[in-house]
Amino acid sequence: AYDLSSDRVGVILLDEMVGTSAGDQVRRTGMVMSAPVGPGIVGRVIDPTGRPLDGGGPVPAREQWPIERPATEIMQRAPVDTPLQTGIKAIDALVPIGRGQRELILGDRQTGKTAIAVDTILNQRDQGVICIYCAIGQRSSAVAQTVADLREAGAMRYSAVVVATGDDPPGRQFIAPYAATTMAEFFMERGDDVLIVYDDLTRHARAYRELSLLLRRPPGREAYPGDIFYIHSRLLERHTRVKGAGSMTAMPIVETQAQNIAAYIPTNLISITDGQIYLSPKLFQHGVLPAIDVGRSVSRVGGQAQMPAYRAVTGDLRLSYSQFEELERFSRYGA
Repeated sequence: AYDLSSDRVGVILLDEMVGTSAGDQVRRTGMVMSAPVGPGIVGRVIDPTGRPLDGGGPVPAREQWPIERPATEIMQRAPVDTPLQTGIKAIDALVPIGRGQRELILGDRQTGKTAIAVDTILNQRDQGVICIYCAIGQRSSAVAQTVADLREAGAMRYSAVVVATGDDPPGRQFIAPYAATTMAEFFMERGDDVLIVYDDLTRHARAYRELSLLLRRPPGREAYPGDIFYIHSRLLERHTRVKGAGSMTAMPIVETQAQNIAAYIPTNLISITDGQIYLSPKLFQHGVLPAIDVGRSVSRVGGQAQMPAYRAVTGDLRLSYSQFEELERFSRYGA
């Protein structure tokens, strides 16, 4: 139940609507929307409600937690001071990520956004970090390929995959990141460090826009509803490092169009997160991989989480590299 008014209730269906018609009688469960949590989800591919998608039988869930939970209070949060190594030198040196940080990955389609996230998951082997990959609105074949890559590299031993494909109803795509976050919070409160990848929040916003328009909510900018900022901020606010417990690091992915990072959803997410890694299609076409645009990428926390030796070596690197790129452009223009 999503809209409550005096004369009607707006309900979001999470499954296909086959067999549902006007006049059908429905009953409430008396529960809020929940997701299964527990160590049993590790190594599994599941949908946001906990149903298995890997043919491995039911997921042994210890309990059900609501998918919408309040974020950790400020007084309970600890500073981000432990590095989360991605294994990609350009990121670890120039835009480092700490455990408990929220680092946005953005760029046009086919610039290697998912590849960076998957590489980061692969690099967490034997690091004591549990990884959750949340696929939202993607093609089934793309998700299957990602899962196959994780299996081949042995990463499913410490990972879980939560899937709501583009073929799924928009309701399931909408709840997917919240369910994945709740599953991650179980491990964080247990004392583990968790990395969670949302791939991607552009499609999540579109699913929410579809639901909102169907629920007759007034459209705003780009036809998105007025609370589109709130649906992402309340999701990402839950990621932090907790005193005396673990941490939850977020790597949300967002897709830009024609390199426009000033569009509605990208600017919303840039303002919510603690930094961004921007991937440039021009660098990608020139064969510079990963195609990280150093001038537009920033980490607002990670320098404090960088190892002192690393920081000493790479302190001047960002400026030197930016100067090199400018000189290179100028030289090409002169020629």
